[in-house]
Amino acid sequence: MTTTHSQLRPDLALIAEHIAEGSRVLDIGCGDGTLLAALRDQRGCDARGMELDPHDVAECVGRGLSVIQGDADIDLAFYPDASVDYAVLSQTLQTTKRPDLVLEELLRIGRHAFVSFPNFAYWRVRVSLLWHGRMPVTRLLPVAWYETPNIHHLSVADFRDLMAQRGITVEQAWFLKGSGLVRGAAANWRAEHAVFLLRR
Repeated sequence: MTTTHSQLRPDLALIAEHIAEGSRVLDIGCGDGTLLAALRDQRGCDARGMELDPHDVAECVGRGLSVIQGDADIDLAFYPDASVDYAVLSQTLQTTKRPDLVLEELLRIGRHAFVSFPNFAYWRVRVSLLWHGRMPVTRLLPVAWYETPNIHHLSVADFRDLMAQRGITVEQAWFLKGSGLVRGAAANWRAEHAVFLLRR
């Protein structure tokens, strides 16, 4: 079955829409390969993936996708410099041990990098923490603190600061509340998710 952009999660749809046709793409933490399939089938991309979960890797391979099992914290070092046009890290940055080093690897491997992540400074998360005094469980963060894969809780402001510190250029940024866009000025408060397009 062909995946169209409208069937993708909102951050993935944005990424797919802004990747040039025929590009070489590496999707790190590609999950079940939904983005890879869309890029291959809709944009004619040479789309490859790396995923930690063996079940997801098997599902991708079963769908005819080029995916290997690997850990973003360790295995990106094996990819050559500038080997792809776009390196993608969607909803994975906050699960890595050293997000700063993973970002450096993305920008070494890819001429451009797309990074998306949940904004832990979203107002509903702030209010939930203030009101209940416990780590929030929400529609977008549905797992309790002791079983969540999220080990780094970052905000839009945190990410912008890191980009400035490392001299990384933000080419474009999109901020999402559900499937709708939020203005950049209010993003740290109003956005549930962020998508950044980066380059060195």
